[in-house]
Amino acid sequence: MEEILIQEINLRSASEHEYLALNRINNANRAEILPDDPPISLEESKKSLQNIPDFEDAFTWAAWYVNHQEMIATGNIDIARTEENQHIAKMGIYVRQPYRRQGIGTRLLARISEVARAENRRLLIIEAIGNLSSGESFLYKIGGEKGLVGHLNQMRLDDLDHHLVETWLERGCLNEDNFFLGLWEGLYPENQMDAILELRELENQAPIENLDVEEMHLTREQVRQVENQLFARGFQRWTYYLIEKSTGKMAGFTETVWNPSRPEILYQDMTGVFPEYRNKGLGRWLKAAMIDKVLRERPEVKFIRTENADSNAAMLKINHELGFKPYISNPIWQIPLEKVEAYLAERKELYAD
Repeated sequence: MEEILIQEINLRSASEHEYLALNRINNANRAEILPDDPPISLEESKKSLQNIPDFEDAFTWAAWYVNHQEMIATGNIDIARTEENQHIAKMGIYVRQPYRRQGIGTRLLARISEVARAENRRLLIIEAIGNLSSGESFLYKIGGEKGLVGHLNQMRLDDLDHHLVETWLERGCLNEDNFFLGLWEGLYPENQMDAILELRELENQAPIENLDVEEMHLTREQVRQVENQLFARGFQRWTYYLIEKSTGKMAGFTETVWNPSRPEILYQDMTGVFPEYRNKGLGRWLKAAMIDKVLRERPEVKFIRTENADSNAAMLKINHELGFKPYISNPIWQIPLEKVEAYLAERKELYAD
């Protein structure tokens, strides 16, 4: 067997050879999860990695065949330098199909474990998109459990009930005396950042089920850094929002992102309405306004995708009415670091360098 070399890569300043190899292996992973989707271009991949937000430390290792310089696996652990969730770290491991069950994933896991221990992160979080059987088996072996069960849901615009959208718009217009419907395109306006930070608090109302995580409260600068990475990749964003006219308070918002390099697919991000404004049809108004704009201005779009926890009954009801259906399983796993360390201790001979 050829020698396998594991090396750390600085994602923000990798070499051209490393960026190319990372792009190839990430697209191999993508092809397993989303076989009908086009690959991500090398340029977009580079821009994404070079613009990782400053408050995130991304430790990444690549496994190579020494003689051929072929990247056959990657492992990563991301440490968010935020006030909240200082007990967790996000991780990922991917091994190309021909090289699985050879201990490569375990070697990468050892590097991840070392950083987690050094950073005093007691819980590892991993998003297992696609529910690949090999990945699930590995996560169970190292002590993982599903903390949140969800799906990437998809709607075909060919199947959209246009009359339903028109009905929701008409009902929404009945609220125009009390609420103003506004739109931000692209970067959030600087003079609205306080309101935007308030709206983003709605993300904390999504179900977390059994995940051992705390609410997140990003700062103005952190939100700008996340935006910078998004737009560096070529994405375009629309944000519809509602303001109560009598108080000037934000009532809710909905957001979509779209990349012209993948014109058929649009992603529906967060939709939320504050509790005191619910049961007025505002969520449906926001959704309908967005879909109406997409139909008018982005005729290339054929699919709209959104992520939902399976327990998010209120949002799923709206999405199912529109025609969204489960597309890909998207569970989030959590693994106590001590269980990972116990697993590694039993297999030390596999990864000791």
